[in-house]
Amino acid sequence: MIQYEQTLYFYLLLLIPLMVLGYALFTLWKKRVLKSLASAKMIDHIAPERSSFKGWFKQILFWLGWAFICLGLVNPQIGTELETVKREGVDLVFAIDVSKSMLAEDIAPNRLEKAKRLTSELINQLVSDRVGIIAYASSAIPHLPITTDYTAARLFLSSLDTNMISSQGTAISAAMRLAETFFDDENQTNRVVCIISDGEDHGDDALAAASRAAQLGITFFTVAVGTEKGSVIPLKIGNSTSYKKNEKGEVVITKSDFNQMQSIAKATNGLFLDGTNTDDVVTAIIDRLKDMDKQEFEAKQFAKFKDQFQWFLGIGLFLIVLDLFLFYRKTQWVKKLNLFQDV
Repeated sequence: MIQYEQTLYFYLLLLIPLMVLGYALFTLWKKRVLKSLASAKMIDHIAPERSSFKGWFKQILFWLGWAFICLGLVNPQIGTELETVKREGVDLVFAIDVSKSMLAEDIAPNRLEKAKRLTSELINQLVSDRVGIIAYASSAIPHLPITTDYTAARLFLSSLDTNMISSQGTAISAAMRLAETFFDDENQTNRVVCIISDGEDHGDDALAAASRAAQLGITFFTVAVGTEKGSVIPLKIGNSTSYKKNEKGEVVITKSDFNQMQSIAKATNGLFLDGTNTDDVVTAIIDRLKDMDKQEFEAKQFAKFKDQFQWFLGIGLFLIVLDLFLFYRKTQWVKKLNLFQDV
């Protein structure tokens, strides 16, 4: 089986017919000029060692060399070779709050978009760790199973919104319970759940859920988005904007609960971070992941196409160099064989 890596370079081969045509026209023009200046016998007398065959032979070498170099640039990949891949890393699940309170704009552009940006930047810094995504509000749903496909992770991340879960409210404990069943590798010693939320919790006791998860070897990193001062929750319908109100008709002010998030992290010997500065959050989490023991969770052999460009480039350069060292004079040992009258 063969495949070509850079097919664009095939277009350079189209120059060869143009070079052949150009040289043929040049040869005809040169013959007409010489014929107008002197007879064939006189030319043979003036330049007895001149070879008309060598000119074409040199050009053919150059054209062949050009063709092989073009093929080298295309890089034909022929056959396969086996390569062992070993992956070592941490299983990292992002539990992202998608409740209506995440629409608050006390952190630009809003809490949810900030959470998505933090997650995206973290994924960009990962190398061989596996990632998963949980979305939660009053309940939790698996949004992306554990995977090493970071492209898919970014795609699923971008689709998160506050309409995913119809029943509203925020139950961090629901996300924690789902996280307990989310990891699919029993041998993985480092299991990390990164909760990105404003910390509001209307569910069961989150600290009890955190303690239970800690016994299963799960560590919680908590990232608080929003401010403790709080903000209103904008609800956009078409081009108009209103604000969420409670049962009494009063505008709701949602405040980030830093203490709650900090307590969850502390219960699992994890990490609590203020999500205001994206770079600081990413650096802190990546540094902590680097300090963790890496579990080898995948070892595969897969077929890979083997590059063959070096052979074509080598042959092409050899033919062009050979062309440079050939002269237009007749070759004496060939002349002695008397195979051709004009060699």
